[in-house]
Amino acid sequence: MKKTSVLIVEDEVIIARDLSQTLTKLGYTVVGHCVKGEDAIEMVEDKTPDIILMDIMLKGDMTGIDAAKEIRKKFQVPIVYLTAYSDEDSIGRANTSGPAGYLVKPFKANDLRATIETALYRFNEEVKLKKQNEMLYHLVQNKESKDILFVKSSFQLVKVVMKDILYVEALKDYVTLHTISGKYIIRSTMKSIQEKLPADRFVRVHRSFIVRIDKIISIDHTKVILEYNKDVPVGGLYKDEFLKKINTI
Repeated sequence: MKKTSVLIVEDEVIIARDLSQTLTKLGYTVVGHCVKGEDAIEMVEDKTPDIILMDIMLKGDMTGIDAAKEIRKKFQVPIVYLTAYSDEDSIGRANTSGPAGYLVKPFKANDLRATIETALYRFNEEVKLKKQNEMLYHLVQNKESKDILFVKSSFQLVKVVMKDILYVEALKDYVTLHTISGKYIIRSTMKSIQEKLPADRFVRVHRSFIVRIDKIISIDHTKVILEYNKDVPVGGLYKDEFLKKINTI
C-alpha cells in the first residue's frame, strides 16, 4: 500500500527536521521541505504530495496563507497549517485560504497523525461530492439526460438507462427501481420518482407501483404482466387513468 506523501513548508529548520522525523516514524513519506512560499508552489508541482503541512508565518515576501491560496488555484491537495498562534484574528485570516486543518505548536505525534488523517478524509469526501455535483450539472445541461437517471448505489452514482427500467416499487420510506440487470433502492417518495420519469413512457398503476408502458405484455382486471413474467397489481384508483394511457382496440 502506497504511503501518504507529505510536503513540509517551514522556515525553522530545527522544527522542520523534527517534524520530518516524526512523520517518518508515523509511517508517512516526506517528499520535500522548503522554507519559502514561492518554492512551495514549485515543489507541489514537482513532487505532487498527498498533503501539505504549511507554516502560516514564513520568511520572505509570501506568507503561508499567500502560498496556500496560490496552490489551491492550481492543484487539488489539502493543506494543514502549522502555527504558534491560535487567536481569532490569525485563524480568521488563514480560513480565507480554505485549509484542511490546523496544528498549534508545539503538538504531539498523535495529534499530528489525527489531524493529517482527518484532513485527508474530509478532503477526499469533498472531492467525491464535487465530482458528483459536476456530473449532475452535466446531466442537467445535456439534452439527452431525459433518457437516463443517476442513482446512488454503494456510495456511487450509477447510470440507469430509462428503457431498462421495468417498474418502480414503493417500500415505506424507500423506492426500489427494478431494471433488466438488477434493482436499486433509493430513499425517495413515489411522487418524487414519478415526476422524474417521462409521463409518456411510465404510468402509475397502483399506489405502490409505476410501470414502463412498453414493458407490458398483457393486462387483466387486477394486474399487468410485464416482460420477464413479472406481475404488478392494478389499483382501482389508478385503473381509469392507466387505461387512458395505453392504446386499446
